[in-house]
This record gives sequence, C-alpha cells and structure tokens, in this order.
Amino acid sequence: MQFVTRLIALTRAVQLRRQFREVSRMLEELSPPARRQLAALALREFSNASRSEFPHLYGTPPEEKYRAWGSGTDIGLERLRSENLQVRLRGGALWLIVAYHETRDSPFGEQQELHRQCMRTLRMLKESIPASDPAREPFGEVAAA
Repeated sequence: MQFVTRLIALTRAVQLRRQFREVSRMLEELSPPARRQLAALALREFSNASRSEFPHLYGTPPEEKYRAWGSGTDIGLERLRSENLQVRLRGGALWLIVAYHETRDSPFGEQQELHRQCMRTLRMLKESIPASDPAREPFGEVAAA
C-alpha cells in the first residue's frame, strides 16, 4: 500500500510541477500593477481557503470532495489560459493557493519542493506590494513559513 501511495504522490507532484511552470511563465509576463492585483487576489483566496474546512479542496465543487485531490488547481489553470487578464489573475491566484495548501504538510520530497516554490512565489507577490500598504500583512503567515 505504501508503494501505491508513493506512486500517487509522485504522479501528482509531476502534474503540479508541470502546471507550476505555466503559472510561473504567466507571472513573468505580468506588469508591476498586474502583480499587485494578483497579490491582492491571492491574499483574498488565501484567506477564504484558510477558513474552509479542507483548504486543499478550495475551489473544488462539493460533489468532487471525496477525490484523492481537489480540482482547484485544474480550474485555476483553465482560467489562467484565458485571454481576459482578470480571469487569468484569478486563475493564477486560485492555483497558487490550492497548490500551497495541497503540498503544505506533505511527507514526500517532491511535493515539499513544490511547496517551497509556491512559498517563494507568494513571497515575491508580497514584495510587489508596497511596505506601507496594510494589505501586505496577511501575507506574513505565508512568507514566514
């Protein structure tokens, strides 16, 4: 059973890593004002996900809550591919937050590495918000970890 669990975790890590490359490409293309907007959206998503019963299932339709993992990252990635900037930003924020929560307490090295990458990205977004902006403070929990 341990082998199957490890195989599933490895498969999921590969899938998330592939998706993360697309998310990071989108982030590189953003202008500074769009990054600040993404940071605000990510903050709101982080707050909403943290209040939910299962943060790693945030964004997943209720009928799918018994799957091995949620569909929040898939929904976020689909939105990320939109032509509309607002939809892309919302998709990027959703993907980052769900991936953060999904990999947070993983005992598997591949997922821990992805978690660190998500944290670095969220820290970068936090740094795009001016230090005097009070919206920056809730990111402290993510960036300090």
